[in-house]
Order: sequence, then structure tokens, then C-alpha cells
Amino acid sequence: MVLPNQLTILRIILTPVFLFFFLSPEPLYKQISLGIYIIAALTDWYDGWLARKFNYITSWGKFWDPLADKILTSSAFMGFAILGIVPLWMVIIIILRDFIVTGLRAYADYKNISFPTSYYAKWKTFIQMAFLYYLLLVYTGMYTKQIYTGNEELFSILMNEYFIYLTMLIITIITFHSGVQYIFMNRILIIKLLRNAD
Repeated sequence: MVLPNQLTILRIILTPVFLFFFLSPEPLYKQISLGIYIIAALTDWYDGWLARKFNYITSWGKFWDPLADKILTSSAFMGFAILGIVPLWMVIIIILRDFIVTGLRAYADYKNISFPTSYYAKWKTFIQMAFLYYLLLVYTGMYTKQIYTGNEELFSILMNEYFIYLTMLIITIITFHSGVQYIFMNRILIIKLLRNAD
């Protein structure tokens, strides 16, 4: 198995490890979870770079690499939902949309059918990731005593529940809308793909 695919497997393996540390009541474990998430995210960048530079592109990688990304980000969103920081229903909409679209694209790549990605979808992903990293940095920062002590008011502002709810609602609407638009714009390709599913 080529190295990019091994890194994809590593990213999938690191996902439950991240979630275990993230949901732990131990402050140190929560801080470690941030490091695990960053390492997992870096494997995504690195395996993509390797695949393009050395042409390590396989059907297996085309299918699993984007799914591994969604597994990682979805676990982080789900972790925040379990902790009651973001609404569960919003997370479910985001996860369902991303897995449906990513699954279609991955299967299309596997069948050598090209599904273009719009700039709107790319911006959706960027906004999702930016907000996710914001939550991870601020939330884990709250459990770093040296940072948190004396900055309780600042962290209270940064983790304001109304700000988080409104931002998450906007992201959910954008994510859902981009998914509907993506399926509508590619409906002919999707029908072709489903007809050739066997």
C-alpha cells in the first residue's frame, strides 16, 4: 500500500483517539486532543501532496481519502454536540449533507466520472473548518490553566452561546443549501452514476 493511503488509514485511526481525549474530563487530555486533531489534519495535506507529486493516485485513495476527512471533521462537530456546545440537529444536517455529497463524489471518482466542485462548496468547507478550529482552540484553551487564569471574561466572550448558535446556524444553512445546489447541478451525472452502480 502506498504511503498516501497509509496516511489516510492513520487519519481514520486517529479519529476515535481524538474523540476519546476530547471528551475526557481530564484537562490535559483535552489539550492533547487538539494536538491529535492537528496531526490528523496534517496527514490530509501531506498525503494529498504526495499523491500529486509522485502520482500515488489509486482507486482506493480516491474513495477513502475524502471520506476520511469527513469522518475526522464530523467527529469533532459531534464531540461539540455531545458537550452541548453546538446543537445536535445542526450537526446531523451537516454530517448527512457532507457524507452524501462526499460519498457521491468518491464513488464517481472510483467509476472515473468527474464531479466538479464549485467555489461555493469550497467556501462552505473553508467556513466550516475555520469555525471548527476556532472552537477547538478556544475550548481546549479554556483547559490550559496558564492561559485561562485571569482571562475568564475573555473566554466567556469567545464561547458566547448566542454567537456560537448563530454562527453554527449560518454554517448549517450554507452547508444544506450547497448540498441541494450540488445535487441539482449534477443531477444528470448522478443519474448516470446510479444507473451504472453495478
